[in-house]
Amino acid sequence: MVCRALRREAGGVPERLSDDEVTAGLAGLQWDRDGDELVKVVTRKDFGEAMQFVNAVALLAEGANHHPDIAISWNRVTLRVTTHDAGGLSRMDMDLAAAIDDLG
Repeated sequence: MVCRALRREAGGVPERLSDDEVTAGLAGLQWDRDGDELVKVVTRKDFGEAMQFVNAVALLAEGANHHPDIAISWNRVTLRVTTHDAGGLSRMDMDLAAAIDDLG
């Protein structure tokens, strides 16, 4: 289900993106920047649909070996991504954000 380009190889440390690279990467995404994190809030019809969305995100994250922080409040899901090893945002965050956007 996950694109191999998203796959994070064990032991590899991704390179931190510059502010300009982050700004350019956000242009095509439905995410906001909060410091060294990308943040997306998704609202679904009800709790069940919110959980279906979270499960789809989990499959992407596992396949990419890159995991967002996820907060669930009934039908509202808040996602936060960053690359701790890079000390900020990396291409992996942008790629995972784009894949999550593709979920709808």
